[in-house]
Amino acid sequence: MARISVVTPTLRRPTEVGALLENLSGQTVPPFEVILVDGAPAGETDTERVVTAVTGYLPYPCVYVRRGGGTAVQRNVGIDIAQGDYIAFIDDDMRFQEDFFERILEVFEADAAHSVGGVAGYIANQHLDPATSPRWRWYRRLRLFSTYEPGRYDFNSGYPINRYLQPPHDGIREIDFMGSNCAVWRREVMDAGLRFDSFFSDYGVLEDAHFALRAKRTWKLVECGRARCLHLHAPGGRTSKRRVAWKTAVNYRYVFMDIVPRRSWRQDCNFWKVQLVDLLRLAAYALKTGDREEWQNVLGKASGILAAWRLKPNTTPTS
Repeated sequence: MARISVVTPTLRRPTEVGALLENLSGQTVPPFEVILVDGAPAGETDTERVVTAVTGYLPYPCVYVRRGGGTAVQRNVGIDIAQGDYIAFIDDDMRFQEDFFERILEVFEADAAHSVGGVAGYIANQHLDPATSPRWRWYRRLRLFSTYEPGRYDFNSGYPINRYLQPPHDGIREIDFMGSNCAVWRREVMDAGLRFDSFFSDYGVLEDAHFALRAKRTWKLVECGRARCLHLHAPGGRTSKRRVAWKTAVNYRYVFMDIVPRRSWRQDCNFWKVQLVDLLRLAAYALKTGDREEWQNVLGKASGILAAWRLKPNTTPTS
């Protein structure tokens, strides 16, 4: 039987961790091991106590490791520990249908050419209808992207087209990138040396897409519509709106520069156009709602655009 190592970074979510471990226990193909990498400081033991309490009842070993630095760093720690034939990146607030891993493995087993490096599941409660999304309606009206296919990377603007725009399906579709909350990878991808980039620190934004885009240079990536899961969006362990908005400029620019190192002036103009449209969109929403908290998004985005403008390859920006 194929051995799947689950790698889960976590921070101050003991309840979610306990529920995830129970959920994974019900898989028709149970994990070979679960590696929990806890980013909480040494003095905080809530998650460790939960793991200790349930470990003896789990149908798989659970390895608990304490390491901070952000989700990218934590996943790299898990990769180095994992012993399975496949490595699954699973977030602690994900819940899975009992045949999730079984459906994912079917895709790998059907891959006679051994060309599929990663398979993403389908998050059933996150479908975003572009017809009812003002944001995506404006993107189309302004013709910002050269593709609007969910899960594709627009190499003309450096923008990943949201995978959640894909309606529910039961098939297999090729994609350019995928998140790290419900994805399973061949171990060979990591054995070749691929890791999450050290540029991405603390709260993760786009580090998973960057990882996948780099893997896509060698491997085929697909989404399996029959492998279903839910994302609960747990509030714990998250960072401020302003910091996230800052990262949606800086991190996107870093990924664009790395994935498309030889860009034309038109490609760079397209990138900045998208960033300015998003800034105006956030400002318009803040004005409309009158919510002072929404201005944190605006301030974060504006400062992020300035930091992204100064960003050079192989450098780390300052917030």
